[in-house]
Amino acid sequence: MNAVAQDRRMGASLLRLHFHDCFGCDASVLLDDDPKTNFTGEKSAFPNVNSLRGFEVIDEIKRKLESKCPGIVSCADILAVAARDSVDVLRRRTQFETLFPLRTTWNVELGRRDSTTASLSDANRDLPPPFFDLQTLIDFFSRIGFTAQEMVVLSGGHTVGKARCTTFRSRIYNESNIDQSFAKKLKNICPSSVPTGDNNLAPLDDSSSSDYSTFDFFDNSYFKNLVRQRGLLHSDQQLFNFSGAQTNSLVLLYSIDQYKFLNDFGEAMVKMGRLSPLTIPDGVIRLNCRRRN
Repeated sequence: MNAVAQDRRMGASLLRLHFHDCFGCDASVLLDDDPKTNFTGEKSAFPNVNSLRGFEVIDEIKRKLESKCPGIVSCADILAVAARDSVDVLRRRTQFETLFPLRTTWNVELGRRDSTTASLSDANRDLPPPFFDLQTLIDFFSRIGFTAQEMVVLSGGHTVGKARCTTFRSRIYNESNIDQSFAKKLKNICPSSVPTGDNNLAPLDDSSSSDYSTFDFFDNSYFKNLVRQRGLLHSDQQLFNFSGAQTNSLVLLYSIDQYKFLNDFGEAMVKMGRLSPLTIPDGVIRLNCRRRN
């Protein structure tokens, strides 16, 4: 994917688009508001506004597909494939893999159709915010059929990408389970006074030590950082704490076994892609991902 090769953060953005679409996996997240028809999409939902990006990349993929095979490939399937391919581009290869390539991405199940509507209220309700505590996260994912293990491994998607100051300000100024040098650095990015610096960005996976991978590679360094109390979001660090979080063992496992993480992440992504998709005879193939036909 040229867009990801040129801007590695775009890979995280495309993965995030699929995440935010997939409590339905119907490309509803791509629809623009249309004041002429009083249609309100999901882009202004709290978890999405000033957060989602990459729409123009999906537009370009759709344009090329429509020129070759019009009316065949749904926007929902484009999102699913773009997420998988982004992970593949961003994944760090070991020296062993340069000689013996290993497949650690997943097969994308296709056949989704696109929605003709969207729900701002559903988007606000169905996407977990960054201030959830551990039990709330477990309960949230359980309601949609995911185990605590699957919740932890999907959280590993935060090994790439960035977050706005507004999502981590409370953590760095009010929480004790945070590495102090890490917090000090973040305070330079995110001042305590609202709204100063609200839109300033920090990597979700801060890997400042040479012992750890950088934030724009898809690897297991997210979990290594949780063990070091360097989770950026409150909901991230909830997965591991020294008082004995029930997910500690999973975080430790993934922090030492990258291939286990990559394999389990792929399996969880396939399962996520099955969350209430539209299939024939429901839905449509949108000709423009931003607009209803």
